[in-house]
Amino acid sequence: MPALIRQELDILDPAVLEAVVAGQLRLSPAQALKIYHKLPLYELGRWADAACKRLHGEHIRTYVIDRNINYTNICTAKCTFCAFRRDGDEHDAYTLEYDELLTKVQELVDIGGTQILMQGGMNPDLPFEWYLDLLSTIKERFPQVHIHAFSPPEFIEFVRFFDPPGDSLELKLHWVMKQMQKAGLDSIPGGGGEIFADAVRIKIGLGKCDTTQWLTTMRVAHQLGMNTSATMMFGHIEGIADRIHHMDLCRTWQDKAINDFAADGGGRYKAFISWPFQKENTPLGRCKEWGQAEGDDLNQPFPGDVVAKLDGTGSKSAHPLFGKRVRMAGSTDYLRTQAISRLYLDNFYSIGSSWVTMGPSIGQLALTYGANDMGSVMMEENVVSAAGTTYCLDEPMICRLIRDCGFTPAQRNNQYNLLKVHVDNNSPDLCINDWSKLRKQKLHVETVDEQPEPVVITVNDRQLSS
Repeated sequence: MPALIRQELDILDPAVLEAVVAGQLRLSPAQALKIYHKLPLYELGRWADAACKRLHGEHIRTYVIDRNINYTNICTAKCTFCAFRRDGDEHDAYTLEYDELLTKVQELVDIGGTQILMQGGMNPDLPFEWYLDLLSTIKERFPQVHIHAFSPPEFIEFVRFFDPPGDSLELKLHWVMKQMQKAGLDSIPGGGGEIFADAVRIKIGLGKCDTTQWLTTMRVAHQLGMNTSATMMFGHIEGIADRIHHMDLCRTWQDKAINDFAADGGGRYKAFISWPFQKENTPLGRCKEWGQAEGDDLNQPFPGDVVAKLDGTGSKSAHPLFGKRVRMAGSTDYLRTQAISRLYLDNFYSIGSSWVTMGPSIGQLALTYGANDMGSVMMEENVVSAAGTTYCLDEPMICRLIRDCGFTPAQRNNQYNLLKVHVDNNSPDLCINDWSKLRKQKLHVETVDEQPEPVVITVNDRQLSS
């Protein structure tokens, strides 16, 4: 049973926070908003770290070796925060051939990888059989590789594109997902979460699934026994209350999944990962930052905070500048938001650090602000890098960051089972004598140049060219 919510208690009382950390009490949305604004950053981090250590212990922090494969950048949605999508007639629009995709998986296997994270734009020209054949081909060639693929917005478009049988969205999703599961799909990533509040989501996610559709997709996956993750992209037009509302929906629907499906071997959300919006090369990034336009008054609340409601019912009409100003999230805002997520999401196993957007140093620091997992060795990434962020870490460096933070690094799989705990001198980071050699690595980014420059990836001291 979930812990009780006691809204009448003063959440700034250390005894109340101790009860939250111990799992005896749950934060209410109002309490979460209060500690976001009232607790000093270091104190908030201390409570989140205590909650993390209760769940994951004092010593081990994890990472996964996988590859983020974006199979197409052609997309029907027109999200204002995205620099990756293409309509299909541009010179750099692409859909990868099977051989290219299989080569990417082989390169992952060659360095000891266990999982692919495969997502793409919502491409109306790809038939359902294309996806089924792709899944079955990958699984036949690489049965040991876990296929973590296709986010809720993609599934909602699959329903629209392929018109599957069923007289409800849930039944249609069940049909599509069951066919993919039979073909080799193992779990579903939480992409496309963004912010759930309607006022924000409608403004930034043109043509993308709504909140109910997103949550319903994940519920069907859980019913079918597949685990998923949940995500949140913040630091744009939303208010702080919108972030809390987003977490509240994740916690509520996780309760439902556990209550309804756990006894029968059903799935659930395994992890929550949040990251700040990256504005470069995006339409939304052209909006003025709050306080930089003539007439902006920093003594007044940010428009997003005026609109935001803890129950998600905020209306864009509450402020004339809503959606026309952004409030970018820096390092302290990121750490504060992540710490809140660890304290709020008491029914989520893992909180992931977002070093891909924040950089290695803040990603490392996040391990003391509630995160237990450093995410993936980044062989390839196309979506965030399209917005100008191109951080890249290999396995030795991820292990070093974890160890230098006072923890023991361990490689995990998608289920968060430990595969290797690096405690001896054969550990990836402890084998490196000259760290300067690792600075030459480059992140693979998909291009469609006729004669692209070779990209060198260094992982486990092995160089791969792509």
